[in-house]
Amino acid sequence: MSRRLLLKNGTVVDPSQNLTAKRDVLIERNIGHGTRVIGKIVAVAENIVAEDAEVIDCTGKLVVPGLVDMHVHFREPGEEHKETIATGSAAAVAGGFTTVCCMPNTIPPIDSPLGIGYILWKAQNESKCRILPVGAVSIGLKHEMLSEMGKMCEEGAVAFSDDGAPIQNAGFLRKVLEYAKICDLPVMLHCEDKSLTEGGVMNSGRVALSLGLRGMPPEGETIAIFRAVELAITTGTRVHIQHISVGRSVELIRMAKEMGAKVSCEVTPHHLVLTEEAVEDYNTFCKVNPPLRTREDVEMLIEGLNGGVIDVIATDHAPHAIEDKEVEFEKAAFGTVGLETAVGVIIGELVMKGKLRLERAIECMSTSPAKILSIDAGTLKVGASADVTIIDPNLEYIVEPSEFKSKGKNSAFIGWKLRGKAIITIVNGEIAYCEMKRGES
Repeated sequence: MSRRLLLKNGTVVDPSQNLTAKRDVLIERNIGHGTRVIGKIVAVAENIVAEDAEVIDCTGKLVVPGLVDMHVHFREPGEEHKETIATGSAAAVAGGFTTVCCMPNTIPPIDSPLGIGYILWKAQNESKCRILPVGAVSIGLKHEMLSEMGKMCEEGAVAFSDDGAPIQNAGFLRKVLEYAKICDLPVMLHCEDKSLTEGGVMNSGRVALSLGLRGMPPEGETIAIFRAVELAITTGTRVHIQHISVGRSVELIRMAKEMGAKVSCEVTPHHLVLTEEAVEDYNTFCKVNPPLRTREDVEMLIEGLNGGVIDVIATDHAPHAIEDKEVEFEKAAFGTVGLETAVGVIIGELVMKGKLRLERAIECMSTSPAKILSIDAGTLKVGASADVTIIDPNLEYIVEPSEFKSKGKNSAFIGWKLRGKAIITIVNGEIAYCEMKRGES
C-alpha cells in the first residue's frame, strides 16, 4: 500500500470550508499502533502532483467528508441474527458512512461502562467504519434508576439515549438532563407520549381509518418535544431530538432555538420522501416509529431542513429478521433499514429534484452531526482524519435487498430506482469500500 493516496479531478463539496469546487485531495497514510493505518488530509488544492501516490481519478464524482450517521441499530449484543457490528459496519461503508452511532437498546442494553467497552472492543476487531457507542440513560431502559453516565463517558460514550424506550416521566427526564450536563454530552431523545400513541401502528387520519388500523396522532410527538425543549432550556443541557416526523415539530424546535435552547434535531430519509400512503397495501416494510405522516408534514420537514432548523439527516437504520415483518401489520416490528439507500434517496429524490441544495445535504449528513458529537469528522480540512466519501451523483440503480451488506432486508424502498451512490468510502486513510476500478473514472 502506497503511503499516499491522491484523489484527482473530483468536485470537492466541504461545508466546513464553504467549498464546492474542482479540487484534488491528498491523503498521507502512516502505520500507527500495531498494524492500524492513521490517515490525514495533507492537501486540498488544484492540480496536486504526487508521483509516489496511488491515484484515483474522480472525474464527474463528488468528493465529500465521510458521512456520519448519528442513529443506527446494530442489534449486538443479543439479536445478532438481525445485525452485527461486522455486518452493520459493512452496510455503513457500502452506503458511504465512515462514522456511525450505535443506539443502546440492545439485549442487554448498553447501560454500563462494561457495555460501552464491549462495543468499542468489537468495533476495533470487526468494524469497517468508526463506531461510536451511545449509552443508555437508565438501567435496563426502565426509567427507574439513572445509569453511570459519568463512567460511560470516561469509557468512550459520545452521547446518551433510551431511544427505543421513550422517557415518559418528566421528573425523571429532568434528572437525566441534569446529570448529563455534568458530562457535557448530548442527550438524544425519542419524543413520544405513549399515553397518546400506545397501540398505534401508523399515523392517525384518513388512511388509518380506511385500513382499520389504530393511529398514532402527531401530538404524541409534539407534546413530548415541547416538554423536552422546556427542560432543555431549564437545565441548559444539550438535547438532540431524534427522527422528527411532524411539521409542527419543526416550529417547536425553531422557537426553542430562538429562545437559546441547546437543541438540535434529526430527520430520516424515509420521513423526507414517503407519506402514510406508503402503507395503504399493509406494507409492513413501511411501518416505522415515528410513523410516516402526511404530504404537508413532508413538505414542512424539507422546509425545516433548508431553513437550518433541522440539523441532521440520520437513517435510524433498524434491521429486522424477515419473520418480524412478514406478519399481520399490527404484529409487525417497527423499522426500516437505511444505510445503503440514504445517499440515493437524498441525492436522487431531493437534490436532483431541486428540493434540497447539495451543500446542505452533505452538511446534514456529515459536518453537522460531527459538530454536534464534537468528533474529528465532517471536514476535509488539512490535518483532519482522512475520512472521505466519493459519490457518483449520476449512477442509477434499482434497490434490491439481496445485494445489501446488511442482514436486514426490510427496506422501505425496495424496487425504487435511485440516483446517486457512494462508490468509494475511505476510513482513516484506508479504502473500506470500493465499487470503482482504481485509476478509472
